[in-house]
Amino acid sequence: MIMNATDTERRSPAATPAPAPKSAPTAAVRQADGMAVASFVLGLIGLLAMNLLLGPASIVLAALALRRGTSRPGRARLGLALGVADLVVLACLVSADQTWSWSIG
Repeated sequence: MIMNATDTERRSPAATPAPAPKSAPTAAVRQADGMAVASFVLGLIGLLAMNLLLGPASIVLAALALRRGTSRPGRARLGLALGVADLVVLACLVSADQTWSWSIG
């Protein structure tokens, strides 16, 4: 029996494969999500303390999370922005009173 295009179009819907259900996130995506959250937290803490260390760490984690395809790109971008802000605050501190840390008073 020879089948042509009209025969394949007449098949019942049950003969067509059902779409695959959405699977759980893979380990790589979960790891990238963790990096995005860690980047945000480190960037936020870095605004208050240890901005010399936490700013670059936040930038690196955000870049890795975005490169690995996180499902939370907004949080990774915010972590990236906070990491850059940490370095800007550090530059302002150094230029204002030639110190690498906060000084009150």
